Amino acid sequence: MAASYASPRLISLSQKPTQKFVCLRCQWSTKRKASTSTYNTKTDLSEDVVPDSSLLAPQPGQDIVTSWDPIQRSRNRKRQLPPSRYKFRPPRYYRGPLHPHQPPPPSSPNSRLFVPGPFSLPRLQQTYTSTLAPDLLSLLYTHHPPGTLPGPAGQRLRGWDNTSPYHKNRPLRGPRGRPTLPLMKRPMTFRNIPRLEKIVVHHVIRSPDDRDSSYLHVAGMILQAVTNVRATVCKARHSIANFKMTKDKTAMAVKAELKGEDMYCFLSKVVDVVMPRIKEYRGVSGGSGDGSGNLAFGLQPSAVGMFPEVEVNYDMYPPKMIPSIDVMVCTTATNDRDARLLLSSMGIPFHGKHVN
Repeated sequence: MAASYASPRLISLSQKPTQKFVCLRCQWSTKRKASTSTYNTKTDLSEDVVPDSSLLAPQPGQDIVTSWDPIQRSRNRKRQLPPSRYKFRPPRYYRGPLHPHQPPPPSSPNSRLFVPGPFSLPRLQQTYTSTLAPDLLSLLYTHHPPGTLPGPAGQRLRGWDNTSPYHKNRPLRGPRGRPTLPLMKRPMTFRNIPRLEKIVVHHVIRSPDDRDSSYLHVAGMILQAVTNVRATVCKARHSIANFKMTKDKTAMAVKAELKGEDMYCFLSKVVDVVMPRIKEYRGVSGGSGDGSGNLAFGLQPSAVGMFPEVEVNYDMYPPKMIPSIDVMVCTTATNDRDARLLLSSMGIPFHGKHVN
């Protein structure tokens, strides 16, 4: 019965064998079982090596090694090899989009702006990619049936109620409380899920007496230890004699701009280490946004001392010179509601009235 289910090709090969096949694996295993000596010689070692392996190939003689000249060989080659693409050198200056010699993108290793990394993936970023982003899409998604478009947008500028004859033919007014219109909110899809863009941490030297270089150095050292980014000094933009400010000379603040891995690591430290240790901490104010998806909050000097990098070397910093810091979180959201929902999912509490 078994032969009836076999293909004609297999039957013809079984009936008329044309060559004797020997299983090399069985042959090697038989030799290995028969050998009782240890692998001390080349013969014993070759029992576990494929016969065609380069380990068993004879080594070149000394005359071949000494006579090998790759440079002369390349010169004697009649047809030169094509130039390698790894010899490309990007231009030092960008000469415009129409120049024939264009620099590679910053993501290319040949670029002068290439930055290697990231070499690790923060836990908060993993949580956002795997859990928070799908949850935000489910909460903010508005379904439109196929073939239909969203409804028309409402009037963004304020009109006049025509209670006075002077209201006639007047241009529309801007929104209340701001000179410019807020950003338009696009329908939520998987392409525009709110995410963190950057975090700016800065400390402003408010009193003229604190503008000594020592306060500036301590604030810069603490910012660099906490954020893992070298702090930059911000100078005064205008000269004001009453506040002892000189343009482009008086240091007013220090700041550090975080992106990528440093941004997620800093925010996870604030949420997991610093905020739970603050006594009677109510959270971030619900009206701390700017209306365009950017939120800000501050930390007192006592809270700054709770960072692990500062706490482990607390004696190195004078207690009265530990600065307070302001944290500004910039997101890709277009309104405060979506940005607040993103930060709430990451663990930042909010209190008070939520202003959108």
